[in-house]
Amino acid sequence: QLQASGGGWVQPGGSVRLSCTYSGFQLGELVIGWFRQAPGKEREGLSCMTTPARGAYYADSVEGRFTISSDDAKNAVYLQMNSLKPEDTAIYYCAADTQLYYVCRGRNPPSEVAHWGQGTLVTVSS
Repeated sequence: QLQASGGGWVQPGGSVRLSCTYSGFQLGELVIGWFRQAPGKEREGLSCMTTPARGAYYADSVEGRFTISSDDAKNAVYLQMNSLKPEDTAIYYCAADTQLYYVCRGRNPPSEVAHWGQGTLVTVSS
């Protein structure tokens, strides 16, 4: 199970950190990552990882601004989002699946993901 939190309203240029707590698996058994869905748009893969040692995937739209990290002791994965733009406004979801890297890259559809957390809304506006 996955539980996302940390969304809210932020001004352009600001920062937000999202949290996703997980249970029922160990980090490394599944790929875990963050997606978002803006109104009228498809769900987009942002960043996925297995363990920190293996590195992480970032979509071009967030590379250099967003950072995924984990805290194994807390069974949590985070998404630090900096330099936020109005176009980052969306519902953000965490997800876990053995094949999540393919979904993150847009090669497989989100419908194939086994585990989704509930979304958390991030609104970037002045």
